[in-house]
Amino acid sequence: MSTTATAPLAGTWTLDPAHSTAAFAVKYMGVTTFRSKFTDLTATLEGAEDGTSVLTGTVQVESVDIDVADFKGHLMADDFFAVATHPELTFTSSSFSTAGEEITIEGDLTIKGSTQRVVGTGSLSGPVEDFMGNTRVGITVTSKIDRTAFGLDWNAPLPKGGFALANEVKLELELFFVKAA
Repeated sequence: MSTTATAPLAGTWTLDPAHSTAAFAVKYMGVTTFRSKFTDLTATLEGAEDGTSVLTGTVQVESVDIDVADFKGHLMADDFFAVATHPELTFTSSSFSTAGEEITIEGDLTIKGSTQRVVGTGSLSGPVEDFMGNTRVGITVTSKIDRTAFGLDWNAPLPKGGFALANEVKLELELFFVKAA
C-alpha cells in the first residue's frame, strides 16, 4: 500500500540497501542500451520540521555490477572512473521539492572528481508502516547526464560514422528509506 506524503519528512531516514538500486543506462553502438547498477550504496534523507529535506548519497564505484573482468577493469581505469583516485560517486541535494507524489531533486553529483549540478524527477511514496512497525518512504528518481562533463571521455569511432558510446547517460534510482528511531 502506498500513500501520498501529506506531512513533512521530518527526521532522519536511512537507506535500506537491500531494497534500493542505483542504476544507469547508456546507448551502445547506436543500436542497444547497456544497463548496469552499483550494488554498494548508502544514503540519508534528513527532513526538517519546516518541510525542507536534504538527500545525500554515496556509491562505491568498484561495486558496478559487471561480470566480465576485462570490461569491469576498463571501467575502473582512467578512461572511465579512475577508481584508484576516485573510488566513490557522491550526491548532495540543494533542493528537494514535492507536489503530491511528484518529486524534484536538484543537487551536486561528483564523479571522477568533477562536480556538476543535476536535476532528477520522479515520485515519492509513503510514508507507510511496514509489518515490523517501521515507517518507510520510497523515492524513484531519474535524471540524464552528459558523461563527458565528468571526465568520462573514452569512446571509439565506428567504421561507418558515429561512436561506440553515447555521451548521454540515464540515471535511475529506486531508494527505500526507513525512519530512524
